[in-house]
Amino acid sequence: MSHHLVRYGLFGQIGSFQSVDATIYRRRDRVVVRSPRGLETAEIVAAPSLEDVATAFPERQILPDGQILRRMTVEDDLLAERLGRRRDEAFQACQQLLLQAGVEASLVDVEHLLDGENLFFYFLGEPPAKATEITASLAQTYETAVEFRQFAQTLAEVCGPGCGTEEAKGQGGCDDCAGCAVAQACNR
Repeated sequence: MSHHLVRYGLFGQIGSFQSVDATIYRRRDRVVVRSPRGLETAEIVAAPSLEDVATAFPERQILPDGQILRRMTVEDDLLAERLGRRRDEAFQACQQLLLQAGVEASLVDVEHLLDGENLFFYFLGEPPAKATEITASLAQTYETAVEFRQFAQTLAEVCGPGCGTEEAKGQGGCDDCAGCAVAQACNR
């Protein structure tokens, strides 16, 4: 089995993924992965040797974070595009539900995984206390599992403290802030 470093998720998490069929992918290849969160689109960062993976992740055994299932197909691209539109709809629907419930919360973004089964809503601060009611409504509307997450906590866990700042360049999981979607959003 071949190990690869893969960038996946809205915040560009980097993980060690193992190809299910021993295919060796090239840098920048777009692939479908099974991460701990579900089926996602991803990009190959590198196809390292096992020694490279051990060096990159010295604090743990060389256990993959997930599996690379296949190279992205035309069908996968079409599905991702359709889910992107649903993601935008979900963002608007959540904002409307928050407004109707009189909840003051800053919704930052929404992430819809490729499996269509998971929808993540990211808030600037703590997710609203009335999240249960809103979650149930969104889950029913989009026929998917819905999870609210705190944006700042996700930054600290994924990219590291100070993500998007000049001082933190190269310190987080994404290595180079130039390609980081989070840093780009923070600099707008």
